[in-house]
Order: sequence, then C-alpha cells, then structure tokens
Amino acid sequence: MAARIFHNPQCSTSRKTLQRLRDAGVEPEIVQYLTTPPTRDELARMISDAGLTPSQAVRRREALFTELSLADADDDALLDAMAENPRLVERPFVVTDKGTRLARPVEKVDEIL
Repeated sequence: MAARIFHNPQCSTSRKTLQRLRDAGVEPEIVQYLTTPPTRDELARMISDAGLTPSQAVRRREALFTELSLADADDDALLDAMAENPRLVERPFVVTDKGTRLARPVEKVDEIL
C-alpha cells in the first residue's frame, strides 16, 4: 500500500501515527511538512479529501494563530495562512490509496489502512 504522512518528528501524535503505520506493515513516504510544505492547492485538496474544512485543520493553539488574528478568518484566509506558515497545519495528515485522514486521534488512520 502506498502511503504518505505529513510528519513533524517533534509531535508525539505524529510519531505515534508513523509507528501505527509501520506496525500495520506500511512504510510511508515521510514528508516533513515544516521543511517541505504542501502547496496551497495540495493543502486544500488534502483537507477536503479528509472531509474537513480549513477551520478544522488549523492549529488554533499555535501562538501564530493568535498573532495573525485568525480567529475570525474565513476558509480562504486560513488556507493562505496555513500555506504560508505550515506550523499552522494540524498534524499528521496521512494519505493512502484508500483516502486521506487527519490522524487525530491516532486511530483515525485505521480508516484508510
């Protein structure tokens, strides 16, 4: 099975999700999205494919969210902010042949394995 994880090695949920994939016999392509961020279009597609909206995929607890005054931002503004500042993207997103999920909680990844 082909799989890709948008991973932050400093995030415990991201590390647990990567291990869950490996435990399932899947060695995913690892995209460290803070250094290799998805484009705005890729991000929009990934969020949509996961059945989410940008407001559900943004890290509201990230200090930058407050600094950029994003609390009342619309989806387009949130996508712009996330594309420019990948720290704002909730993690980890996992893409497989069976779909895309934001693995929060980690068990959500099981739906696409």
